[in-house]
Amino acid sequence: MNYHVIRSSRKTLALVVKPDGTVLVRSPRRVSGEEIGAFVAKHLDWIEKKQQELAQRQRQRAAVTPLTAQELEALAQEAMKDLDERVRRFAEILQVSYGRVTIRNQKTKWGSCSSKGNLNFNCLLMLAPAFVRDYVVVHELCHRKEMNHSPRFWAEVEAVLPNYQVARKWLRDNGETLMSRSPR
Repeated sequence: MNYHVIRSSRKTLALVVKPDGTVLVRSPRRVSGEEIGAFVAKHLDWIEKKQQELAQRQRQRAAVTPLTAQELEALAQEAMKDLDERVRRFAEILQVSYGRVTIRNQKTKWGSCSSKGNLNFNCLLMLAPAFVRDYVVVHELCHRKEMNHSPRFWAEVEAVLPNYQVARKWLRDNGETLMSRSPR
């Protein structure tokens, strides 16, 4: 098994399987090459599983048909109506104000909330189920109360959406495929 080692002042060994499938070992300076090799050998099953998952994701991305510019524009128009209504409804429930609502075709984010209260949402959310759109809207609106991801923030989300973890899992499992629909 080939791997690359990066030594630093860290205290523990860590493995990273990079998106291209290569293996990176982060190591404290004092750990010997023999110990690193044993660590890698001990985790071979995990490494192979991660590499297989990455290969599967790449195959799924390759099989996805990107949206046309017209389809993307139609999604953005639909998103403006749908998400604006969700923002109004949940802002009232949360008793928060907000600024402008903008729809974009973002490459990595589903939504964001600026310090001025402006909300941005990815038009690709329209390809997700309604409960996922609810979660992203509530998540961003909760940043109007907590501009972080502290336990207090998550308590705010949970107060409105007790099963928000289901939507988070859906995005983890399906989000990359949706993002790959964006025109290349």
